[in-house]
Amino acid sequence: MPRQADIARAAGVSQATVSVVLSGNRARVRMAEATRLRVLEAAEKLGYVPDPVATRLASSRNHMLGLYTFKTTFPTDVADSYYPILVGVEEEAAALGQDLILFTGRGGADRRAHDATAIRRTRVADGCLFFGRHVPDEAIGGLLESGFPLVYIGRRAELDGRIPFVGADYVSATRQVVERLVHNGHRNIRYLREQDDAPSSTDRERGFRQATAGLPASVHRLDGDGIDLDAWRREGVTAVVVEETDTWTAYNALTLALESRNLTCPDDLSLAVLGRPPVESAAVTGFAVPRREMGRQAVRLLVRLITREIGQDSPAAQQLLPCAPVGGTTVGPVR
Repeated sequence: MPRQADIARAAGVSQATVSVVLSGNRARVRMAEATRLRVLEAAEKLGYVPDPVATRLASSRNHMLGLYTFKTTFPTDVADSYYPILVGVEEEAAALGQDLILFTGRGGADRRAHDATAIRRTRVADGCLFFGRHVPDEAIGGLLESGFPLVYIGRRAELDGRIPFVGADYVSATRQVVERLVHNGHRNIRYLREQDDAPSSTDRERGFRQATAGLPASVHRLDGDGIDLDAWRREGVTAVVVEETDTWTAYNALTLALESRNLTCPDDLSLAVLGRPPVESAAVTGFAVPRREMGRQAVRLLVRLITREIGQDSPAAQQLLPCAPVGGTTVGPVR
């Protein structure tokens, strides 16, 4: 952790000046405003935690857990994929007597994922929960190296697989969904996914390839040209599986293509979602991601790391939860 002497060197002032500024200048020492701001800026860039907080954290827990998401706003819509995660986090934190600190980042939407200074500020909590589709390696790696307890919600493979997490077993869930299609006679199955390479997307693709090994199935990454369902059907495609993401881009593109051609599922094409579709389309075949339980389990895991019941390199620090199948009405036999 940076010291006041480090801040003094970075700001070009004495250590005594740094001490006065960081203590709130209770003695009312005369000081130029530019000097005070320069010290504060240097402290923020170095990720300095004020001594009173650092001392308290070193001596005992303060029963405060951080919560940091890389979305620019927290969801209020119950249909948002993050909403049940937040419900589970709040429920379990309350059950365990933990307070939650919401870290919002700084600098606007374009800087949110890379705001290393904001991520370092999570040290004021006993530990922190993170969730988002990607990992800012340098900032999260620094927290891991320092021994700061953290847990990602969602499987993470970055940083040589060292990040503690609680995620969903998308590989097994996807394989089961596609095996149902194969059982119904489908062989030429198309997997529609977005361009983004997040672990949740690659896990789904791996489950798809496991279930379709040896079959004329293929993966289509959504691009600006849209979806040519007529061409797919001429090629013999009888079923489509589509990934669920927080943007619903792939699913919305497919439903738009179906509606524009007056095609229905499963009469014209069988359809399965690797996750759950929007609430208004709940009859679609797929599986339910245990997001609420992921939030609860993540809090439990974080507390175990904070209390040193387990270490961040323990096998128990990485957990995958099963996804429950959703029968739906959009998968049928090959016509």
